[in-house]
Amino acid sequence: MYSISKKIFIEKQVSVDKDTFSNAEIDHLAEVKFKCCNCGHENTIKITPYESGFPIFQLYNEEKVLAKNELLRNKIVSETSKNSLYFGELTVNDLPTLYFGTDCPSCRSKYICVFSYGEKQPGLTLLTISGVWKYSEI
Repeated sequence: MYSISKKIFIEKQVSVDKDTFSNAEIDHLAEVKFKCCNCGHENTIKITPYESGFPIFQLYNEEKVLAKNELLRNKIVSETSKNSLYFGELTVNDLPTLYFGTDCPSCRSKYICVFSYGEKQPGLTLLTISGVWKYSEI
């Protein structure tokens, strides 16, 4: 799990086995599986609330890694509603949104995972995986 600092190109979204976790499902961590689109290896991502990920703002700040319109066009994030702008202008489900890079251990293909985590309403804490995308550095 690492932050991405070089400009990237989003190639393809891969499907994940589960994309929404709530309350007790995320007490310690959420485990998500996806298959590498290059070699077919089954990869497992473990997301630990308040420990995993980096602020999504790092990706689109001054378009150093990705442009805002690329994030929106690929449906990685959406524009934040006016009453939740304190989370940033781009989020998943109007909740704090994070990302991280990961590599397939079998073929070294690069992937980016974007997710949100927080209390959606009183008594309902959600971790939502926006998705996992294969990317290449430019």
